[in-house]
Amino acid sequence: MASATTPLATASALADDPAQGFVGADSKAGDLAEEEHPVAPDQFDERFETSKYEIWSYYSYYIGNNGLTLFNFAPTAAQNLLYQQAELIGGEDNTILHFMGSDRTINSIVLLCNGISFAIQIVIFLVLGSYADFGTFRPNILIALSLVAWGIGFGWLGVHREDQWQTGLGLYIVGLIAYQLCLTYWTAAFPGLARNTRVMREKALEFEQGTLTRDEYDHVDSMKRNELSNTAFYVQSLGEIVILAVIVGVMFGVRVNESPARNAWGLSVLIAFASGIWLLLAIPWFILEKRRPGQDPGMNIVIAGFWQLYRALTQIWQLKQSLFYLIGYFLLGDSLNTTVTVIGTLQNSIVAYNTLELTYLLIVGIAAQAVGIWVFWTVQKRWQLPTKTMFNAVAVGIIVLDGWGMIGIWTNRFGFHHKWEVWVYQVFYGLFVCPWYSYSQTMISEVTPRGKEFLFFSLFSIIGKTSSFIGPLVSSAIIDDTGNDSSPFYFLFALSLVSFLFLLFFVDVKKSRVEQAEFLERERVAKEKMKGGSSFES
Repeated sequence: MASATTPLATASALADDPAQGFVGADSKAGDLAEEEHPVAPDQFDERFETSKYEIWSYYSYYIGNNGLTLFNFAPTAAQNLLYQQAELIGGEDNTILHFMGSDRTINSIVLLCNGISFAIQIVIFLVLGSYADFGTFRPNILIALSLVAWGIGFGWLGVHREDQWQTGLGLYIVGLIAYQLCLTYWTAAFPGLARNTRVMREKALEFEQGTLTRDEYDHVDSMKRNELSNTAFYVQSLGEIVILAVIVGVMFGVRVNESPARNAWGLSVLIAFASGIWLLLAIPWFILEKRRPGQDPGMNIVIAGFWQLYRALTQIWQLKQSLFYLIGYFLLGDSLNTTVTVIGTLQNSIVAYNTLELTYLLIVGIAAQAVGIWVFWTVQKRWQLPTKTMFNAVAVGIIVLDGWGMIGIWTNRFGFHHKWEVWVYQVFYGLFVCPWYSYSQTMISEVTPRGKEFLFFSLFSIIGKTSSFIGPLVSSAIIDDTGNDSSPFYFLFALSLVSFLFLLFFVDVKKSRVEQAEFLERERVAKEKMKGGSSFES
């Protein structure tokens, strides 16, 4: 352990070990009480110091896993096959297919498939998340999941006819699962990368020498995590624009405008092409990521996984700020995920599933996204704003988006009914809503105890997927009941507004840091009791 006399000596404590010296907490004051000889909350092993090449390889993976494959083009391809099959059996105006024992609208089928996909993800996250913080095998999880995702992406080459619509739905469901799992376990690595950088090592030294307060140290830590998260998103956006520009050339080569069949084939080719790009860009991260030791399970690894999950589920009630953010994240994530799905179905109908036009829309949206995250991060750096302030700004953008859609219930003049609105939506969404995908994750890291990143990111993903499971089902039922594809915006606008107000008034990041320190100390004591033969109860 580091001490005041030998600052940041190569420590026996692990690079990501949560029990690196408890810093006392004064709960009444809501502050972390610094000891007479303070011990930095992060300990360092020079072997695991984050290098610039490792950081850029981390960014590289995200450029590849940009969502074009299984999150953008695959849902469009599946929905396109649904429309072609519906037209084949019922004429040009038919939007009804028999699916899972009932006649359903195409939009209802898509929302139902989303719900099924998210429900399956919950189970997988529970299993993987409980073990991912132990040992050094964590990178293998992402490698295995990526292989599955690439297999699905290349599999679309064999699915492009209307009579294969059910197979397409299967690839759509499994593809969403693989994509979300890959994204979550890639994202969960960034707090460890940030906290093992040289700048954090220097700040830890200043803290132990008494020249930096704990609040100042926490602020630097927070800003470093924001830097990595936002830069990853910005670099990914720029890389995605280049990929999309190449895709436009591929589409002209495939001649997607010649016929509906060529358009469907073009979508399958694009999914496979983007999957190949993802594979190539993932290799540097798989090679350069340092296998930093995770937690010492302190017991049999199988028992340890269940024990950690049990402790997290039972002790989170004492992590009140984490729980409050979990609730707000559930509600706002539900609203945003369902809003994007509903608008996506409306958008695809407006542009008639034209692959080329959809790609142009994506280019505009991604360009706006790059500008949006750059502006948000520039403003945050300039005025040293906390993560929560930036997160709140994004939440306002989501409320405006739902209000826009809600107007479309009353009139056809505005509210995602016209092609020009689709273009404006892409710009607005990129500038003001897309930063959610960076700041919501950084907020998770703000309320996550050190060393528990993979477990807590899994739990938050479960909550996110549960919300995405409930929202689409509710919206599907609303559409089936009203026959109006815009009617879910009533529900979504109210949900976004309530979520924002809850997060605004109930989540306090500073109090969360105190609760995290207390949580880690209780877990240390509980592990000692376990070693002594005690029960699960601390």
